[in-house]
Amino acid sequence: MANTPKSCPGWEQFRSLSSVECKCPECGKENEIFSDQFDREHNCRACGKPIDFKKCNPGGKGN
Repeated sequence: MANTPKSCPGWEQFRSLSSVECKCPECGKENEIFSDQFDREHNCRACGKPIDFKKCNPGGKGN
């Protein structure tokens, strides 16, 4: 098995991702997305209401 990679193949493309955390304005549940998903529409995982991550602060756990 000399050609077995020592890390997950393709991990380099995700290396610079950061996370954005935001509380739902409706129910207060904390939601998290990664920076490559920032410009998409998102709904709260708890109540399903829309969340505008552009109003949240970047720099969550992924930094």
